[in-house]
Amino acid sequence: MISLQSVNLGYSKKPILKDLTLRVGKGEFLGVIGLSGAGKSTLLMSIIGNIRVLQGSYQVFGYELDSISKMQIRQLRSQIGFIFQGYNLVDRLSVLNNVMSGMLKDIPLGRSMIKLYTRKELEKAHEYMQIVGIDQLAMKRCDELSGGQRQRVAIARALAQEPKIILADEPIAALDPKSAIQVMDVLRKVNETYGVTIISNLHHLDFARDYCSRIIGVASGSIVYDGSAHALKGRALEAIYENNSSTESRLDMDSIVDKIHDAVQKTPLKADDIELNELRVAA
Repeated sequence: MISLQSVNLGYSKKPILKDLTLRVGKGEFLGVIGLSGAGKSTLLMSIIGNIRVLQGSYQVFGYELDSISKMQIRQLRSQIGFIFQGYNLVDRLSVLNNVMSGMLKDIPLGRSMIKLYTRKELEKAHEYMQIVGIDQLAMKRCDELSGGQRQRVAIARALAQEPKIILADEPIAALDPKSAIQVMDVLRKVNETYGVTIISNLHHLDFARDYCSRIIGVASGSIVYDGSAHALKGRALEAIYENNSSTESRLDMDSIVDKIHDAVQKTPLKADDIELNELRVAA
């Protein structure tokens, strides 16, 4: 699904991640760990084509990211769900309508604007809400939910896209321990139930060990560990968490990734500007 061979990634012409060689297969639950500024988010954002390939071969679903066209980028992103630390939901809309927004690529614009959904579409949305444990909250506004509930809505919305890969960028960083466990349980359930490949950046080493089938350690712009959770100890941990990069370079990298995150999270959904109080079902 994903293949990198001797890849350098950067913003403009400046390399941020260097000499990356990595393969990710179908159905994996991959955790990416490392210090802040090490390049974890950059690696995740590169999978959807948001980081420039400066050198090497980078393929996702067979697309070459160093020469991919705009149309191919859209096709690529339609197969990848993205879960943000900040949820990126439309707060004034209901849980159901936020989940349905994940299906916008398959619903004609006219129907999506007036929220006219078929029974089959609603049944699929209900299935996804059940999987993440929010089906009882379907008609609640998202701004009435807790952080853990909101993140589970975001996961259900990503599922509604029917992706092959779900990218989760620090999905539990803002959550209390109980909510964090619930969200990670849901991600594991999604991985096992649908065979969706999950790639998640995680600050919490214990969560990475408990939930991920494989762990990637990033330090100073390079992959310094790629293996099982069981083998992650001793010198491998020192290589990941020993701070070898300068403060200035870390701040530069964080600034770059922040700009990319802002651009992605501000991309509006097609139906965001329409607010209706009732849900219609198409015949």
